[in-house]
Amino acid sequence: MKIKNLYIAIATLGAMGLTACNDYLDVESPSQMDTKMVYSSTEFATNAINGVYVLFGEDPYTSRMCGVWMQNTDVEAMSVQEAVATNHRQAVWPLQGPGNVGWSDVKKVWDNNLQAIERANQVRAGIDASSIGNTDEMQQIKGEATCLKAYRYYLMCNFFGDVPYYDEAAKWGDEIDKPRTDKNVAYSRVLQQLVDIEPNMKWSDVNTGGIERMNRDFAIGLIARIALFRAGYGMTKDGTMKRADEYLDVNGNADLAVTYKDMSGNEKTARTYTEYYQMAKDYCQKLIQLKPRDLYANFEQAFINEMNYTTENNAEVLYEVAFVQNYGGDIGWSFGVPNTGSNANGNTTAQVAITPTFYMSFADNDIRRDIDVAKYSHENDTVKAAASTGLHIGKWDRARAAKELGPSSSKGTGINYPLMRYSDVLLMLAEAENELNGPTALAKEQLLKVRARAFANSPTYAEDVTNYVAKLNSKEDFFNAIVNERAWEFGGEAIRKFDLIRWNLYAKKIEEAMRTALCWGIATNEDLINDPAVLAKYPDAVNYINWADRLYYVKSGKNNLKSDIKWYNEKYKADVDDATMTSEGWQRVNWGSNMIKRTRTYVYNGKDYGTTTPVKAVNSDGSVTYTLGAAPNTTTVTVQAGEPTGITRKDVYAASDYFTRLYRGYSNGALTGNGIVPYLLPITTETLSASDVLDNEGYHILDANMEKGVNVEVATIEKEYK
Repeated sequence: MKIKNLYIAIATLGAMGLTACNDYLDVESPSQMDTKMVYSSTEFATNAINGVYVLFGEDPYTSRMCGVWMQNTDVEAMSVQEAVATNHRQAVWPLQGPGNVGWSDVKKVWDNNLQAIERANQVRAGIDASSIGNTDEMQQIKGEATCLKAYRYYLMCNFFGDVPYYDEAAKWGDEIDKPRTDKNVAYSRVLQQLVDIEPNMKWSDVNTGGIERMNRDFAIGLIARIALFRAGYGMTKDGTMKRADEYLDVNGNADLAVTYKDMSGNEKTARTYTEYYQMAKDYCQKLIQLKPRDLYANFEQAFINEMNYTTENNAEVLYEVAFVQNYGGDIGWSFGVPNTGSNANGNTTAQVAITPTFYMSFADNDIRRDIDVAKYSHENDTVKAAASTGLHIGKWDRARAAKELGPSSSKGTGINYPLMRYSDVLLMLAEAENELNGPTALAKEQLLKVRARAFANSPTYAEDVTNYVAKLNSKEDFFNAIVNERAWEFGGEAIRKFDLIRWNLYAKKIEEAMRTALCWGIATNEDLINDPAVLAKYPDAVNYINWADRLYYVKSGKNNLKSDIKWYNEKYKADVDDATMTSEGWQRVNWGSNMIKRTRTYVYNGKDYGTTTPVKAVNSDGSVTYTLGAAPNTTTVTVQAGEPTGITRKDVYAASDYFTRLYRGYSNGALTGNGIVPYLLPITTETLSASDVLDNEGYHILDANMEKGVNVEVATIEKEYK
C-alpha cells in the first residue's frame, strides 16, 4: 500500500465512534477494540455507524456542501464583491471555483467525503463478517452505512465530477491511490448496493431514531434520486456535458448496470438512461404503495418542526440531518433569515441568498413564495425590510427557534436540515413518467398534489391548479413545468444546482435569470423603456412594465415578526406619488430599480469631466457659471441666463453589478456564454502531490475564468444639462 497518498483515511474503529451526531445519542468510542468485538453487538455497531454520521457536523459539510457551495443558480445565489477572490467562497459562488486549486477548504471537502465513504465501507464489511450480521438491527445499520456512502458519492460526483471509487473497505496491502472513476460507474455501483440492502431496512416509524437516521423511506427515495442522476447529464473529461449513453458502453459494461425487482416481482436491469428513468419511476411508486402519506396541509410545517426541534416519522420529511446544538449545523446561521446587531437569539452570517427574479417568478397566490423567500431581516431584535438584492431563505429563522440560543450564539443552532421530503418523490415520479410516456394521468396526478397545497387558499384555485396542469399536454411543456415546480417547491433547500446539472439546463437558466433582470430594470426606467433602439434589442422588456421598481411598507413599532411589516405592494408597481407616500409614513426599498445601473457623467467640448455634478453660480450680471469636474481637472462655462449651457449630461445604462457578478465565471458578465457552466471544483494541489494517478485535466477546470465581470451596456442617453 502506498502511504504517500493521504487523501483517504483508513478509519480506525476508535475514530468511527468519535461522538454521536444524532440528537438523541450519547455514545462512547469503541477504541482499542478489534473488528470482531465491535460487530459482535448492535450497541458497538451503532457506535461505529455514528462515526459516519458525525462527519455531517464538521465544517466541510455544514459550512460548505450543505448549502454555501450549492450556489449560484437561478434560485439560490449570493452576491459577490468586485475583486476576484481566489481560494475563497466568493470564487465558488460565481462559478469560478475551478481556480481554487490551492484552497484548503476544497481539500477538506474532498477528505471529508472520502473519509465518510471509507467509514461506511468499514461498517458494511464489519457487519458482513459478523456472526450476528443477519439480524434485523445489524441489517438496518448496514443499510444506513450504504445510504451514507451513496449520499456522499452523490455529493462528490456533483462537486468534483469523476472521482475515485472505493467499492469495499480498504485493507492493509490494498492499492488506495486510485484514479478518477467515471461518475456513472459510481452512481451505478452505489445504486446496486442500495437496491440490495433496502428491503432489509426499517421504516422511519419503527426505526430507532426515526427520520434522524437513514431509513427505508429515505433509501427508496435516494434510489430514485440517484437513478435520475445516472440518467442525466454531467461534466465529462473532455469538458462537455453528456449522458452516459453518449460516450460509454452502457450495454457492454457491467459496472454501468443495476439489477432490481419492481413491485410486481419482475426482475429488471437498468443500463440506458431511459431504463434508469424507469428505475426512478419504479422506486417512487414503491414508496407510494408501501408507505403512502400525505403532504402537510401547511407548506411551512416541516420547517416549523425543525425550528421547534421536533420530528415526525412517516410524514413529509423522509430524512433530515440531525444537527446538535453547539456542534455543527449552519441552519439559521449561513442558511435562513439574517440576524444582525444585538439579538436575543444571536447572529447569522447569511451566506445563502435568493435571486429577486426567483421571487418574481411565483404566481400571485402561491403561498410558497413568502416562505421560500424572506424579504426581511432582523437587526437588533427589530424586523427590517430587504431590498431586492438582499433576499434570503425564509424557511428557517433563528429568531423563531424554540430554544433560547442566547445573544452570543452563532453557528451550531441545532436546527435540523431535510435531505428529502415526500413532495420530492411525487415530483420525481411525475418527471420520470413524463420522460417515459409523456404527461399521462399518473404524471399529472403527482404535480396536482404538490400544486394543490401551494394554492389551497387561492381564490383562483381552478386556474392555478386544475387548469394549469390540464393544459400541460406535451412532453416538453410538462417537463418545463416540473423544472419550475421543483424551483418553487424546494427554493432555499439547495438542491437546484444539482438538478440543473443533471438536466443540462444550468447555462440556460442563469442566462434567463440575467436577461429577465435586465429587461425588468429597463422597464423601470422611462428613458429606456421609451427608447426605440433599446426596445429593438430587448423587446421582451415590455413584459415587465407592471413589475415594481420599488416596494412601499410600514412597520408596526419595533416588533420583530415578518407580519409586523405591512406591504403596500409586494410585486407590482404602485400607481402612487412617491412624495405623498412618504408624507403618509410609508417607507420604500428598491426593487426592480436595482436591476439596472446608471453611470452619469458631464461632457463639455467633447471632454468627459466625470461624475461630479456641475456647481452652478449666478453672477452679478445675471450670467451663470458652471464649474465641471473635480480638481485638478476642472473647467468653467459661463453663459447668459436662459441660453444653452453646451454641457451634455451623459447617462450610460448597464446591467447591475449584482447580476454581472453572480455568474461571471460562466459568462464574465455577458448575457450568453458557451453553454457549459464551469461548476466543478478542482482536486487541490496538495491532494495531487500525494497521488501518482490523479489529475485535473479536462472537466472545464484548467480554463477557469477569473475575471471580475463586465457589465452589459444597454444604452447611452445624452441630454443638455441645464
